[in-house]
Amino acid sequence: MKTSRSMLASVLGSLLIGGHAIAAGLPDPAADDAKASKPAQATAVFAGGCFWGVDAVFKHVKGVTSATSGYSGGSATTAHYEIVGSGLTGHAESVEVTYDPSQITYGQLLRVFFSVAHDPTQLNRQGPDVGTQYRSAIFYANPEQQRIAQAYITQLDGAKAFPKPIVTEVVQLKAFYPAESYHQNYLALHPSSPYIVYNDLPKLAALKTQFPELYAK
Repeated sequence: MKTSRSMLASVLGSLLIGGHAIAAGLPDPAADDAKASKPAQATAVFAGGCFWGVDAVFKHVKGVTSATSGYSGGSATTAHYEIVGSGLTGHAESVEVTYDPSQITYGQLLRVFFSVAHDPTQLNRQGPDVGTQYRSAIFYANPEQQRIAQAYITQLDGAKAFPKPIVTEVVQLKAFYPAESYHQNYLALHPSSPYIVYNDLPKLAALKTQFPELYAK
């Protein structure tokens, strides 16, 4: 399917203005780590619907060195796309974000996650995708990530940043399993896919607009 320039502009404009997946003007986290004093490597794991769009957003965030699509919440034996699609494995489609904490903080990653990567008020679904495998979740790797994530959700709910309560789970990361190779870097490889055009390109446009200081080409 070919997408005309005018059609793409119309889609982007409507989703940026009224689309469920885009939130504008979220505050900085009141609780956050300070930036590290020297370059280092840290990881964060987020789930927010189909991993293609979440992966693409974080690949364009300054300070992020890699983003990998995969599965979290279930066992190694069921960490396969066809099985996860049943919604019965406990897995969520997730993205492992590797970043330099001297360049960007965990709280800043959370702000991007809640602002443009997905809609945290949708329970066990995201846009057209339905099932527990598409739930909103933060898989924390340590108590500090847990503290910052829970505090930010409380802060956003208290400020009524969204018209409905946030349903994002904050759960301990047990394991992350990379997805099949054909899921990796999907948006960059399939930019004209109708699914990508309607659901994920608006997220990148919103990232560039709302976070120009964090946007990386």
